[in-house]
Amino acid sequence: MSQRLEDYGLIGDTHTAALVGRDGSLDWFCVPRFDSSACFAALLGSPDHGRWLLAPRRAGLAIRRHYREGSPVLVQEWDTPTGRARVTDFMPPRETRPQVFRRAECLQGSVEFETELVVRYEYGSQVPWVTQTGTGVRATAGPDSLVLESPVALEADELRHRATFVLSEGESHDFRLQWEPSWEDDGADTGFEEALGATLSYWDNWTGRFVERHGEWEELVRCSLVTLKTLTFAPTGGIVAAPTTSLPEEIGGERNWDYRYCWVRDAALTIDGLVLAGLREEAEAWLWWLVRAAAGKPEQLQIMYGVAGERRLPELELDWLPGYEGSKPVRVGNAASLQFQLDVYGELLDAAGMARSHGIEPGGAVWDVQRAVVEFVEGHWDQPDQGIWELRGPPRDLVYSRVMAWVALDRGVRAVEDYGRDGPAERWKKVRDEIKEQVLAKGYDEGAGTFTQAYGSSELDASLLMIPLVGFLPIDDPRVVGTIEAVQRELVVDGFVQRYHNESGVDGLAGGEGAFLPCSLWLVSCLALLGRVAEARELMARVAGVANDLGLFSEEYDTVRKRMVGNFPQAFTHVAFVNAARYLTAATANQGS
Repeated sequence: MSQRLEDYGLIGDTHTAALVGRDGSLDWFCVPRFDSSACFAALLGSPDHGRWLLAPRRAGLAIRRHYREGSPVLVQEWDTPTGRARVTDFMPPRETRPQVFRRAECLQGSVEFETELVVRYEYGSQVPWVTQTGTGVRATAGPDSLVLESPVALEADELRHRATFVLSEGESHDFRLQWEPSWEDDGADTGFEEALGATLSYWDNWTGRFVERHGEWEELVRCSLVTLKTLTFAPTGGIVAAPTTSLPEEIGGERNWDYRYCWVRDAALTIDGLVLAGLREEAEAWLWWLVRAAAGKPEQLQIMYGVAGERRLPELELDWLPGYEGSKPVRVGNAASLQFQLDVYGELLDAAGMARSHGIEPGGAVWDVQRAVVEFVEGHWDQPDQGIWELRGPPRDLVYSRVMAWVALDRGVRAVEDYGRDGPAERWKKVRDEIKEQVLAKGYDEGAGTFTQAYGSSELDASLLMIPLVGFLPIDDPRVVGTIEAVQRELVVDGFVQRYHNESGVDGLAGGEGAFLPCSLWLVSCLALLGRVAEARELMARVAGVANDLGLFSEEYDTVRKRMVGNFPQAFTHVAFVNAARYLTAATANQGS
């Protein structure tokens, strides 16, 4: 059985990533890319579905762990009856093949360690052909080979490879696992110290570019930025929403989705956060990924793409996997990629506008792409859609989607008027104003004093917190203030913000979900802008308090079970945390001046 999400740490090489539990078991690993099939899938099943264990024998869970020097180099320590042990795990930033290095050390006394390698390709379904390579093994099936270099001989036992060994104080053993195409034999012999030195140097140079402007939240912000970099697919600049699939939004439920793709709607908030943190190169790469992915006919724009911009992400169910704590089905691919979500057009243009405001704009025909998107929204803004939450019910006239249609026209107008781009600004202004008039007339409930989820609905939606953050209305507009306060009254459950209530079955799915952490952070940002700093700080501290000891956030938080749920770690949560910290730090400074 897999561990609680809080018990996992992330390691990665900016091409793919792995999750390592407190018990020393590497339970999730997709190679060679984030969205490749998993060769270790115990996270969604059992050790029989693939894992690599390296830990003191029968020691339980690590009692201390941390990342080294602002990097995703994971260090875990155990106290045992006979001594103190440490395991260090990392993946060097990719040059050729994905590699995982692991070092077992005895810090005090004498410690018996164990290691167990269970390779199962295709998400735990395919048993490989395994051959000995000295003291190590090579596991091959189809296009994949994993080669483990081990300092101790491994014994085969029912398609597992195991070893135990004893280390005394000051002794260590180093292991290296490398993926390569099955038709090649790389023969690489990089040593642990060389790889560790290069990895720490890479991350030290990268974190040295940070601009610290996040006040008391700086440590968690730095963790968030390192996480975002680790979730970046370096060849293209795309940032995956999470390195996992099918971690449930409700334990035992069906809300299990594949998040190993890049969402267009994450782009604007991510670009702003990266640039203001001093990471301009990453922001430029993310924008370039966005422009390439969006190229083509505007009506074919998708809400998400593969890490290289792939469009076909067919959704399949893997019925041989029991799912995380029995949460089925396990899915790969994402059918929501085929939905019409109007808001994504506004988010694309907001991202481009955000980049432009920071002096970033790729050359070539980029404005032609953006202009085509504006013109598409001009003719389609009044169509119902599935919206930001990818509702699997019928399309509706969603208020947030119409607000983002307004953003699309507004950013087009700004590009013409403020940056000299070519376009019919006056015509776009008329459409922009028409959208706003309709939203104010049909999307605002005078009696309740709040905007609503959809036209003709009395339901509330936390996405409405974005209204002031995207500039649709000022933060002190009474309708905005009323909406913020309605969210506080109706959507805050046990101190955290829910996305919406689903009593009417609006999302077309059974069961419920945890509190969506980015929504709580949007509320922090809104309260900070209102000058309600004490409330904002209290909520910010509550959200910060559910990060695990490594500074990692999931997508959601189960306030009843008091545990993380949803895919993990979640880029959208980390981005929202970075931006909320900036808003709150600025509001605190203004209050004190």
